[in-house]
Amino acid sequence: MGPLVLAGARVLAIELHPGRVQRLRQRFAGAPVTVVAADAAALRLPGRPFRVVASPPYGLSSRLLRTLLAPGSRLVAADLVLQRAVVRRYATAPRRYWQLRAGLSLPRRAFRPPPQVDSAVLVVRRG
Repeated sequence: MGPLVLAGARVLAIELHPGRVQRLRQRFAGAPVTVVAADAAALRLPGRPFRVVASPPYGLSSRLLRTLLAPGSRLVAADLVLQRAVVRRYATAPRRYWQLRAGLSLPRRAFRPPPQVDSAVLVVRRG
């Protein structure tokens, strides 16, 4: 079980790749995890407060952040693994209703297959 499940969270896992969807469903069978085979960019945000922990495709980063930080979003907090340059850009830009900061840096070798760029965690908190 993953740390979110062990902490008692209801988890919604969104994955586009069919093979990964199947592996996630097998791994979390019987756990409070709902695995949805979908494109995260096409999903609507919940109407109630929610949190996000994600490692989206780097090509969706800006679009996802615009959606999560849009007026009316009920996002409470997010921890997103993104391209380090994107994290730097968002973490240094002032936001009216959000606190954004750069978190842990992740080298390319931390991933399989390794991406062409380094990554970091963007920590987003309402406030």
